[in-house]
Amino acid sequence: MRSLERRALPVAVACLLVDAVVVGVATPDLPVALRAGVLAAVVGVDAALALPVRYSGWVVVLHAVTAVGLAVVLRGTPEPELDLVGTVIAAYRAGAWLRGRWSVGAVSALAVGAVTAQLVADPANPLAAATEMMKDACIPWLVGRYTSSRRAHISELRHNRENELREAAAEMERAVDRVRTSIARDLHDVISHHVSAIGVHAGAARMKLAAKPEFADSEIMDSLGAVESSSRSAMADLRRMLDVLHEKADSTDQLGLANLVDLFDGVHRSGLAVRFRVSGAPRGLPGPVDAALYRITQEMLTNALRYGDGNVVEVDLDFGETRIVLTARNGIGPRSERGDRPSTGRGLDGIRSRAALFGGTVSHGPDAAGRTWVTRVSVSCGAPSPGEAPSCSAY
Repeated sequence: MRSLERRALPVAVACLLVDAVVVGVATPDLPVALRAGVLAAVVGVDAALALPVRYSGWVVVLHAVTAVGLAVVLRGTPEPELDLVGTVIAAYRAGAWLRGRWSVGAVSALAVGAVTAQLVADPANPLAAATEMMKDACIPWLVGRYTSSRRAHISELRHNRENELREAAAEMERAVDRVRTSIARDLHDVISHHVSAIGVHAGAARMKLAAKPEFADSEIMDSLGAVESSSRSAMADLRRMLDVLHEKADSTDQLGLANLVDLFDGVHRSGLAVRFRVSGAPRGLPGPVDAALYRITQEMLTNALRYGDGNVVEVDLDFGETRIVLTARNGIGPRSERGDRPSTGRGLDGIRSRAALFGGTVSHGPDAAGRTWVTRVSVSCGAPSPGEAPSCSAY
């Protein structure tokens, strides 16, 4: 639509010039004043072709009225009916730019105008009136409808393909996250417990033997000390592995809140505008929390693309003293209201899982009016000390 608007002015100028030549050639014998009036009327209606889309219907009606008026004025002259290019372009615009009853009403007005003008110019030839209606109104309108429908179909196919690729990538990422979370849970809840218990028992045994010199043996003491030291090293390695799993160290460039602008640009290219607001005192966050908030935002935008009305999504990021709150609001799309594409819930499950890893809470649902879907994630984050980064929950 924007490309059509950009071309409107040069098209209007071209029609104006061509139709001015048509008037000059077709009316050589008219009085100068009458000829100038006809030319002014033609120039005026052709100039109206440069108007914005919202005036397209009125431009078509103006061309229909002008066609009838010129036929009345020129009746009885050697050229009572002018074939104007601007009229054809107006009919095309009605098909390409207007929708529904506005489009049908505009082309109907132009068809009535074309028939009336021809009957005024030549009442004895109704077949010519039908021909003029098809030539000046119906066929250009059909061409406009076809062009617009084809462009919309191609755009929808491209948009659907991009959404499918994005959803496939998101599903793959969620699968990897589930495996990572499962491994991290096993390491934290099972293996680390046993390794820690080994170290505690080895230390306790070494201390008891040290309290009883008659039972103490240097080799046994050294062995228990080695077990205790190895258990501490193993616990440190486990902690590093847990950090790797939560931080997704397989990615060389960890994505975080600093990358939200690029994320919003990608969503905008898919046809969804994003309004982003930051409140509070922005500050540096631990890597895992920073990455989780980025991924949660990504999931919110994906849900807005799939189930929203496609107009705009508002994203608010509030840095509180003890909590960081991320909120997304988008209009509820008609498909979501009808239930044509029911949500699987996996996107919201992914948001809940990520938030739970960092002591967060999630709420979601329509607002009081029932027209806006609101998803809110709150992550606990300790108040920052002077000169230090805040301490956020990690488990």
